[in-house]
Amino acid sequence: MQSNFIFFVIRRAFNALITLFLLILLVFVLIHVVLPTPEAMAKVYVGGAHYTPGELQAIISRYGLDQPLYVQFFNYLINAVRGNFGMDSLYKVPEMQLLDKFIPITLEFVVIAVALQVVIGVLTGGLAALWRGKAVDWGIKVLYLLAWAAPVFLWATLLQFTFAYNLRVLPSMNIANPLLTPPRPITGYPLIDAALEGDWPYFDSVVVHMILPVLAIAITGFGLTTRMMRSSSIEVLDKDYVRLAYMKGLSSGKVFTGTIFRNAIIPIITLTAVQFGFAVAGAVVIEEIFLYKGMGFFLYQSVVNLDYVAILTTTIIIGISVIVANFIADVLYALIDPRVRLE
Repeated sequence: MQSNFIFFVIRRAFNALITLFLLILLVFVLIHVVLPTPEAMAKVYVGGAHYTPGELQAIISRYGLDQPLYVQFFNYLINAVRGNFGMDSLYKVPEMQLLDKFIPITLEFVVIAVALQVVIGVLTGGLAALWRGKAVDWGIKVLYLLAWAAPVFLWATLLQFTFAYNLRVLPSMNIANPLLTPPRPITGYPLIDAALEGDWPYFDSVVVHMILPVLAIAITGFGLTTRMMRSSSIEVLDKDYVRLAYMKGLSSGKVFTGTIFRNAIIPIITLTAVQFGFAVAGAVVIEEIFLYKGMGFFLYQSVVNLDYVAILTTTIIIGISVIVANFIADVLYALIDPRVRLE
């Protein structure tokens, strides 16, 4: 079994690498569709409207833009694997140097949001299954359908208007109070850095400013988890071993936590990886609404300024995060569910 599991992980890792390769290939093709000539690509690297033919030729020679496409792709692939995505055409610094500042900010609140929506979805889905066909079940259905039907930007705007502008109980924008001095960027994650430095006023400010963005993503995404948990729990409820547990006199709470939950939660693992991808994509809109300056905010600003290098690099990073999340979900699924075939 141990060797089978190792081969399973190797196969999944190989599939993830193939997917990553295809993603980089797709981005490379898109680059040459949007910028079909070496001169067009060189103009992006130069930036601005003022340049000379000599400057363009120097850029073409430096980055090998006049080489055959297969050579350019090989160089692009090698550099991407090394984390070198070139110079940002707007800020004139290495692209990853910019993204190193923005990626942790996005990951921090996205991970919290996905964890929250999973907790809400599992609890509501379990309750709906236990009281299926009753008022609780129908009430939960109405709630998650309403949450699911509205786009994430609508929930973000409603939350901002209600709690920030109307009730004035939560801040409307920014990562933290701009009057506070940020802690040293030890890890790049604001909450972790503030905790490591013992800067609790800044820590509290980050938590408070994170509430609305986290809620916007969690509200939008918990419905899918609720529906999956409900259907999975109902399937388990109809099993003979669950009926036997009830016949033994066990309470509904003990049966749910000891038997139903353990078996029904398995499909949620894979779903969470998918939800993570949606949450990262939704962060593009969320961060612009709340001026939460993470990777989504950076991507939006890059689109506005036609910073093609930044747009393509951010697309690859988001794709990598989704691929890695799905790989982790596959491995966890195989560890938890003994029915998964590992041959």
